[in-house]
Amino acid sequence: MKSKTSKLLILTVIVATFVAAQAAFAQLAIIDLGTLGGPSSTPLAINQRGQVVGNSTTASGEEHAFFWEDGAMTDLGTLGGSYGAWANAINVRGQIVGYSFTPSNQAHAFLWDRGAMTDLGTLAGYTYSQAYAINDRGDVVGVSNNATGEGRAFLWQNGAMTDLGTLGGSSSVAYLVNERGQVVGNSETASYDFHPFLWQNGVMTDLGTLGGGWAMPLSVNERGQVVGNSATALGEYHAFFWDNGVLIDLGTLGGANSSVSRSSINDRGQVVGYSDTASGEGHAFLWENGTMTDLGTLGGLYSQAFFINERGQIVGNSTTTSDETHAVLWENGTMTDLGTLFGHYWSSAEGGINERGQILGVSGSDSDMRAVLWEVKPIP
Repeated sequence: MKSKTSKLLILTVIVATFVAAQAAFAQLAIIDLGTLGGPSSTPLAINQRGQVVGNSTTASGEEHAFFWEDGAMTDLGTLGGSYGAWANAINVRGQIVGYSFTPSNQAHAFLWDRGAMTDLGTLAGYTYSQAYAINDRGDVVGVSNNATGEGRAFLWQNGAMTDLGTLGGSSSVAYLVNERGQVVGNSETASYDFHPFLWQNGVMTDLGTLGGGWAMPLSVNERGQVVGNSATALGEYHAFFWDNGVLIDLGTLGGANSSVSRSSINDRGQVVGYSDTASGEGHAFLWENGTMTDLGTLGGLYSQAFFINERGQIVGNSTTTSDETHAVLWENGTMTDLGTLFGHYWSSAEGGINERGQILGVSGSDSDMRAVLWEVKPIP
């Protein structure tokens, strides 16, 4: 009779062999999402169902928003104008927001839902609006001119557009909204500076700056934590983290400046971005619990992290030893080169990553740029 130790050893070998065999039957595939008839397409966002929204040139040379799902790209159309449409965001229900031109060639915010594009109108019936974000409840935020022509942050709910006001100045814009209905944006102050704000239940809170005259919010999580970039008192710009009234300077990797981009914070409070190093290079970073970690590069001088999901998977891009720029995935301390489409020499995972690990980005050359999706596929 075999001992328990030998039985355990045999079981371990069997499991390891099975895992290796499974890995051999999968590969990270890069999928060309195509175009709407023109030469190029640009990704904007991906939801948890793997649905993609972006913009593409058409055969007639116009720029139209698209919806992509299961290999098929759909033209969202326009609000009747001659200048096309641009998408900015998609929620888990497949609802898309952006802006398009009307028959009178005014730019209006739209909501696209199940094949129909709805004009969200403007504040006080004025001429311009644009939608930047939508949550899974269907709340839409953006900017619209008011009756006096000033740009104002708005919240659109159930067919009604509400002016969110300002921090004392004349203008504001809303960029983000989470599932709690917290709205984040920028506003002019009474002293003509531009400060980030968090709006909730009718109250607009000034998030402040890192000592300079401006700050820009870029991402908010479901805990109401906000990250962005701010001017400092020394004339530099640093990434910031705001939580419950406290504004924190994330610092740098030894150089002068650091920054974050959209969707750069998850619900665990992990933040990703870009920082100058002491040697003058620019590297991607992960910031967590007060510590900024250099994520390295693919051998070149530069890397940047754009997105992080709830699993801690990070995507961005990096230069290689041959000075090309490639999309990358950081996971469990390992950086993976995502490669490019055949014939292209650069790529970037600038469209995001969902909780299924599907990565949205772009691959291009001098004459061709395509929206692409990286995902694990079985080897045929």
